[in-house]
Amino acid sequence: MSYTGERLKIVVRNLNVYYGKTQALKDVSLDVQANKVTAVIGPSGCGKSTFIRTLNRMNDIIPGARVEGKITLEGQDIYGNNVSAVEVRRRVGMVFQKSNPFPKSIFENVAYGLRINGLITRESGSLRERIEKALADAALWDEVKDRLNTSAFELSIGQQQRLCIARALAIEPEVILFDEPCSALDPIATAKIEDLLRDLKSKYTIVIVTHSMQQAARVSDLTGFFLLGEMVEYGLTSEIFSRPKDKRTEDYVTGRFG
Repeated sequence: MSYTGERLKIVVRNLNVYYGKTQALKDVSLDVQANKVTAVIGPSGCGKSTFIRTLNRMNDIIPGARVEGKITLEGQDIYGNNVSAVEVRRRVGMVFQKSNPFPKSIFENVAYGLRINGLITRESGSLRERIEKALADAALWDEVKDRLNTSAFELSIGQQQRLCIARALAIEPEVILFDEPCSALDPIATAKIEDLLRDLKSKYTIVIVTHSMQQAARVSDLTGFFLLGEMVEYGLTSEIFSRPKDKRTEDYVTGRFG
């Protein structure tokens, strides 16, 4: 599904994913628009996380996982021959459900991706400038600028999650995937992350898996509803929540099951 005049960042066609003999996703097709927030909702075990992990080839690291179908990023088949999974993951960053800072300083957490990807050059600006920009884009700079050399573990859980976002932003990806980024956060920290998502879409394409329908309604432009490995319905968030076309979608968003 696409909308006339909108630029597509990722195009998914006839996607099937298997873990051994178990099929986790069944014939999923969807268009991800550039500079929009696309939410993926559905009950536990419906294939939400499996789906977004196909978008940066994270399923490659799972023994027995098999992906069929086609996913293109700006027209390039990310599972094509001679396409590096490392390069795909540099272009498509990911923030996980549980904050996972490294046992390093705040500064070195953000610097890590820049160093291992060889992204610090004379032309790209100084390391500190890149780190300051990433922390500012993650709405964290003002809170940590005077303690960059302290351990990341001294931050609150909400700050740690924003640090992980800064770490993803530092390498300047084109797309950022969020896998239930607020599930472990309190309402105040959740609100900060949601505000951040709204700001980030001016620069990045965002796909977010969320167990919260309220969050999907608040932050996303488009929503896909998954059930038992199938994408039941995909469209404008306002329509999914107010005028769903499929009875199963209506039952889910109105709380009849979940």
